[in-house]
Order: sequence, then C-alpha cells, then structure tokens
Amino acid sequence: MIARRTLILALCAACLGVSFHSNAQQKIWRLGYLDYGSRESAEISRRYATFIEAMRGLGHVEGKDFVSEVRYAEGKSERLSPLAAELVQAKVDVILSGGTPATHALQRATATIPIVNTIVADPVAEGFAMSLARPGKNITGLASNNLEIVQKQVELLVKGSPRLQRVAVLSNPVNQGHPPMQKLIEEAARRTGRRAIPTRAQSPEEIESAFASMAREHAEAVIILGDALFIQQGRQIAGLARAQRMASIFTSPEYADAGGLMSYGPDILDHYRRAATFIDKIFKGARPGDLPIEEPTLYFLVINRGTAKAIGLQLPQELLLRADRVIE
Repeated sequence: MIARRTLILALCAACLGVSFHSNAQQKIWRLGYLDYGSRESAEISRRYATFIEAMRGLGHVEGKDFVSEVRYAEGKSERLSPLAAELVQAKVDVILSGGTPATHALQRATATIPIVNTIVADPVAEGFAMSLARPGKNITGLASNNLEIVQKQVELLVKGSPRLQRVAVLSNPVNQGHPPMQKLIEEAARRTGRRAIPTRAQSPEEIESAFASMAREHAEAVIILGDALFIQQGRQIAGLARAQRMASIFTSPEYADAGGLMSYGPDILDHYRRAATFIDKIFKGARPGDLPIEEPTLYFLVINRGTAKAIGLQLPQELLLRADRVIE
C-alpha cells in the first residue's frame, strides 16, 4: 500500500513538473508594428485596433500571448528608417507594416525578421516578393491592387463629371508605388481626351501647396493616390478639394466620410483583419516566403452626395445606383 501511494505521489509530481516546464517554455511573442501615419489617425480609423481584435479571435491575446512594439512615423518619411531600426534592435519576432514606405524602411533594416504588409499596391514591382504565389523572401501579406483601382477611379470621375478636362493627381514622392499609378492615370486620361496634372506632397504643408498648384493649373478634379499620409490627412484634403469646388476620389472610405466626393477601393480594415491570419501562421512556424500574398476580394464605392451639392455637381443617377453607400 505504501509503495502504491509512493508511486501515485511520484506520478503526480512528474505531471506537475511537466506542467510547470510547459508553462515555463510558453513563448511570449514580440510583435512590431510600423505605421507611416500618425497614432491619432490609426486610432480614429481603428486600423491597429481591428488587427488586435482579429488576433484575439485567433486565440492570441495582447499582453498574454504577445507584446507589441508600436511605432508611428507621424507622416514624416525621415522617421521611418530610425523607427524600423528600433524595431529590429527590440528583437521583435515579426513586424506588421502599415504602408509601402514603411515596408521599404523595414526591408532595408532586416532581411530575416518576417514582415507582413497590410497595404502595398504591387509587392512584386516594389521588390518585396518574387511572386504573389510564392514571395520567397521575408515579406508577405496583402496587395491593394491600386494599379487597377486608379484606372477605375478615372472612369468614375468622368462619369460623375462628364465635362471634366483637367485631372490633378496627388502623389507622395517617397511612395515608390506611385510613379506607375501616375503613368496609368495619364494613359487613361489621354484615352478619354483628358489631361492629367501631376502634383506631389509628403507633409500637410506640402498638401496645401499642392492644392494651390492645382488651382493655378485650373484642375477640375483630383485623384489622391493610396498612401498612409493621405489617409491621415483625409479631412484636410477633402476640405481643400471642397474649397476649390473640385471633384475628388481616394481609395479609403474614410475619405468620403471626411467630406471627400468619392472613394473607391478595398476595405482597408479588412486588410488589417486578414493580416492577423498571416501573423497567426508565422507564430505557428510558417515562413513568410512560403505564404502567398493575398489580393482584395471586395471593392467599395462610397459617394458623398452632400459634397457633390456643395461643389455644384449633379451626379448621374446611374452612378449613385452603383454606389455601395451614399452619404447625404
């Protein structure tokens, strides 16, 4: 009997030992996040919060299963490289990237730490991946297909304002995905007998100057290229376009909510939700180079009818019926 009791106690102790050892070995992941925009913009749009909620849905609780190292460049391109270096020095296990310029800074900072894109127009053209199906490097995530989107945006502006002749294009000179978009817009404008006017800005002050340049060029509309800075400054851009009675279109639905005329593009918050599935797979041992880059599955057209009235534009009923949402 004593021997049996001793055996049972020994087995219990062994089980407890295994349990203690298992808990001691449980890894607390270090997750980095680099956003080209501001903390305020991210909080208002709920980009990072949406990602954290998606992580929780996959069983990863912040503060328990992983800790976050979050960095915001506040729309200042010169801050990206130092912040990327900070994340590498913090020895994070994986990094979530908010925007093409942020991914370029991270690519320069590390070739080994897994990086997950949330918004990149063409990851292959940017040099982030060998192909969408098999990235082959330390970078994977989601493509935004902005090269296709901008051509559709030209079409939507022309439908909304058939007399339109001069279209300004607002780009960010530090966003290496913008030149090919600019070229496609110029080609699309020529095909419809319109002229595209390039303007550039990489700060709120330069956005003001860009709109002053558009006024001098007598631009009647503006296409804002997808960029984290322009998402951050959406309300400023929408206000300037309204003040100059210009039709305008951007990729983010937030822009139409902020007073812009139209938005057409993928659901950015959905990209942040889907980014969590990449992080989950990497936590479970997947290599980023083996995870296919995903493209948008849904595109949304949002129209601000109140803005149309404010700038004296009578939108055709056909266009309004195509919208996924109309803001009165």
